Amino acid sequence: MHPTVRRTLIAATALGLGAALVAVGLAPVAHAATLFGSDFDDGSAGGWSRSGGSWSVITDGTGVYHQSSTGSDAKAQAGSTSWTDQSVQARVKPIEFGGGDRFTGIVARAQNMTSYYFLALRADGTVVLGRRGSGGYTTLDSAPAAVTTGTWYTLRLEAFGTGLRGHLDGRLVVAAGDGTLSTGRIGLATYYASASFDDVQVTDTAGPTPTPSVTMSPPTTPTPTPTGPPVSPPPVPQPGQPDGYAAVPALGLDGTTGGVGGPTVRVATAAELAQYAGANTPYVIEVAGRIQVSGMVTVVADKTIVGVGATAEIVGGGLQMGTTTRPGDNVIVRNITFRDADDDSISVHNGSHHVWIDHNEFHPGYDGSVDVKRRSSYVTVSWNRFHGTDKSMLLGHSDSFTEDIGYLKVTYHHNYFDGSNQRHPRVRFGEPVHVYNNYYRGIGLYGVVSTENAGVLVEGNYFADVAYPCHSASGYADSGPGRLVQRGNVFVRSGGCETNGTVAEPGSYYSYRLDDAAQIPQIVAAGAGVGRIN
Repeated sequence: MHPTVRRTLIAATALGLGAALVAVGLAPVAHAATLFGSDFDDGSAGGWSRSGGSWSVITDGTGVYHQSSTGSDAKAQAGSTSWTDQSVQARVKPIEFGGGDRFTGIVARAQNMTSYYFLALRADGTVVLGRRGSGGYTTLDSAPAAVTTGTWYTLRLEAFGTGLRGHLDGRLVVAAGDGTLSTGRIGLATYYASASFDDVQVTDTAGPTPTPSVTMSPPTTPTPTPTGPPVSPPPVPQPGQPDGYAAVPALGLDGTTGGVGGPTVRVATAAELAQYAGANTPYVIEVAGRIQVSGMVTVVADKTIVGVGATAEIVGGGLQMGTTTRPGDNVIVRNITFRDADDDSISVHNGSHHVWIDHNEFHPGYDGSVDVKRRSSYVTVSWNRFHGTDKSMLLGHSDSFTEDIGYLKVTYHHNYFDGSNQRHPRVRFGEPVHVYNNYYRGIGLYGVVSTENAGVLVEGNYFADVAYPCHSASGYADSGPGRLVQRGNVFVRSGGCETNGTVAEPGSYYSYRLDDAAQIPQIVAAGAGVGRIN
């Protein structure tokens, strides 16, 4: 079958299968077992042990558990130290904070009063996921949050395996992987703050108990059995669809569908990853845990590579889309942490197109984190987090590689550049390149650079502590000037965008929703990175 016809059929299959999955769900329905519950309406706090503070059941519309002291590190705990996987949910009302670093929240896997995981609302306007142990408090993840005293918030802390997820008012805002504590009780906590707590519920499955509403079965499709790791269905439906350029019908593809239509395999070694990523048939490849890689793993057409949970990592090497003889088009990479790459973490090159890089995290490596070059195009880089990276994102191989002219159509949106240095992105030749709704925080050299007549629209971003948000008219390094238009951006303790010329509108290729730039720190910090694709 001709590749164009085959990929169009895959896209059509994806639409039908997606509708079925929405209707019926991919995994069997699981019913949560309630481990513990307390609403304090009977005026009793039976089953709770306490340390510090002044705890009592009072009336606040209904019965609530109240800790009134702002002068102590106070805890109340319940349940069994043998509990393993657990979801702890409670309504929490901060009453008074004794200082900017004070907090109140909920506790999971408590071995005792000084060893546990916590999800807390801090007085400085953040929600913090952390661990307490013999060394004190350790922050595992945090995100901005409006915290107002006298207001009820619903917190949920999920601890399943080594994955930790924190929800605020039903929205996933923080996540991390940590294997220090595997069992323990649940609890309530205030650190030099007073607060009230209500409607505590502990279950052994994440989130609210699912309720089946449809009895039909999804269609079945014969699936070939590959060699190597056993084929297994995804643990949960893969949510979300590509947007931006990755969703544009072009070059024989009706958008990016990845490995849809192929079997699902789970890999745990570099050899297994390379085997399926380089296969000439579609695959959905699940990365489980940490995989140590040397050099670049080649990824060819029609692949989805997705991390399981929040702990999937590729360490020491990276992923390379395509070769000079085999295209790397129609590829999805999601929910994976990349560390210590000996070259690039992800390289999209050799004419690869329709690639979606979404909800990953990048730590420093030898060269680039996400590079797109050598006639590649129709790429979306979205909802990723960059931790102190240097050469974050290059677009365009070099000043002399003019074959890139007419390619390099890339969308960058809702990425979190946290203390990174340069190339967010650095662009040559491409047009129109769309950089919107990204969060730049504490950037070293610069934010965005347009050179060699590239056309870049920088729209609705939030720049905090960025001396040089944009370069264009003056070029950069040895590269000639580019064209750059900025609109609707927010600059806090930052310079301005250097603009030059006009740029074609990305909206002529695809539709998109622009979030309020002033809200980008909260939106992006809460949603970018691994463990948050829901």
